[in-house]
Amino acid sequence: MYFFCLGFEMQSFAANGSYMTNYKKFSLKWMILQLLISSIFGSGVCAAEAIKPNVLFIVADDQRADTIHALGNKLIKTPNLDQLVHEGMSFHRAYCLGANSGAVCTPSRNMFMSGQVYFRWGGKSIAAAEGPNFPVAMKTHGYETYHTGKKGNTATLIQATFEHLEYINENQERLSGEHGKAIVANAVGFLEKRDKSRPFFMYLGLEGPHDPRVAAASYLGMYKPEEIPLPKNFLPYHPFDNGALTIRDEALAPWPRTEMDTRKQLHEYYACITSIDTHLGKLFSKLKADKLYDNTIVIYSSDHGLAVGSHGLFGKQNLYEDGMRVPLVVRGPGVKHGETQAMCYLHDIFPTVCELTGAKLPDKIDGRSFASVLRGETNQAREHIVLSYQKSQRAFNDGRFKIMQYPQINRTQLFDLEADPEENSDIAAKHPDKVKELMAKLALEQTILGDTDPLTSENPKPGDVTAETINGMLNKDANGAKKPKKK
Repeated sequence: MYFFCLGFEMQSFAANGSYMTNYKKFSLKWMILQLLISSIFGSGVCAAEAIKPNVLFIVADDQRADTIHALGNKLIKTPNLDQLVHEGMSFHRAYCLGANSGAVCTPSRNMFMSGQVYFRWGGKSIAAAEGPNFPVAMKTHGYETYHTGKKGNTATLIQATFEHLEYINENQERLSGEHGKAIVANAVGFLEKRDKSRPFFMYLGLEGPHDPRVAAASYLGMYKPEEIPLPKNFLPYHPFDNGALTIRDEALAPWPRTEMDTRKQLHEYYACITSIDTHLGKLFSKLKADKLYDNTIVIYSSDHGLAVGSHGLFGKQNLYEDGMRVPLVVRGPGVKHGETQAMCYLHDIFPTVCELTGAKLPDKIDGRSFASVLRGETNQAREHIVLSYQKSQRAFNDGRFKIMQYPQINRTQLFDLEADPEENSDIAAKHPDKVKELMAKLALEQTILGDTDPLTSENPKPGDVTAETINGMLNKDANGAKKPKKK
């Protein structure tokens, strides 16, 4: 390899047989010089194939974008995630595209494992393993592939193609008080027995901070509930029916939402995230001890966000920034340090890793690489973001203005995200031209993505609600009959 790369001049010099004696002397001197340079700089000047970086892809379950200390949340304690922030590139506008299921985790994880939007799967929430496949692409490129994590609401067909697969009992782990412990232990175990002749691609699907949010006393004791600030867009209830007010996640807190209960849930939520951070620190220490850390691309994100009191909601079945925006931090060889406002999706991670590692990108994917942002070559990845939730919500974000459309009740919201990042002030009535413009762009994107659902209804449902009417909705079954009282 080195002879070919560093000795191409020697080959041409030796082409004339009369110079063979001189060539041998030159070749010996050149090889000695090459060994000297390698000993100083650690590798050859022109290796035929650069050493492939390892890849560690970590995805939390239900983690809001504003829950990392180093990115502005001065209350939460995340020293190990902070380390990634200080070393890598942090994205402030990374998104899950949405979901065709109330279990948003399922389409989200299938999208970033396939690089496709869920509209490509014929109404299903799970992508086929035979289509674009993240672990297969990495294995084909010479990587040893490993996955450990929760099994429920995940990309089970694609995950089955990992060479090494270890599932945990996610409900047991959520009740253990130590979110992330079992998964990190599995990952450390893999590092000890892996094939050291190959680079690795590890995907860790964390079970937390998804509820039930049970954290050990050591983590809970780091926070005082009364000192935890409420979200700036906290409301006692959502002012209209977004099509998901009676879903499981929204039944985790009473209507109207109270400040005390919301702080209690945020207390448990923060403690679970700190637990995850603590155990991830053990994994990072293992990588450093094995001298793998410097050559490992570490990607940390979540499958989607979570309201936890924002806009009167508690779940992720909404298209507000709190519901669909995720933390995204990338560090490793070739990645610049900094923060970016570049917009991207979770399903852009697949093509990005392919570009960073040299793996072949499969055909028919919707994801776009943002590797140029990581290298500091540009500050833009996508011009706009489209969001969707079942048949009841659609959104279009052009980088500043964001329109949210509710087809089943013919309701429209418009937000100026520069002036109002918490989406507190709906300005749709004041800017009809902007509404018209963004609705047209949204409709165009629907055709590109294969989204055939209408943006308006000929017979809209009533939309306005109060806390009392929401409680009434919760007490009725799907047929409108009153639910029997629990004994």
